[in-house]
Amino acid sequence: MSKVIVYSSANCPYCVRAKELLDRKGVQYDEIRVDQDTFQRDIMMEKSGRRTVPQIFINDKPIGGCDDLYALEKSGELTRLLAG
Repeated sequence: MSKVIVYSSANCPYCVRAKELLDRKGVQYDEIRVDQDTFQRDIMMEKSGRRTVPQIFINDKPIGGCDDLYALEKSGELTRLLAG
């Protein structure tokens, strides 16, 4: 089982879409709300090099945001990453 982390914030439609895809695939993930903890935002930015949410990590590998996640799903790569 892969370790999935989603950095998100409230009222973020892209965060909702990304989590919906993961939910549909039956993926368990840890959600870290950066709008409630600025320290976690700093960690997210250091790990990903990006400021926007969502930022998604699979097995500590930065995947990117919602569009990146859906592109991986469309290519079939997401299933492979989640299996690893």
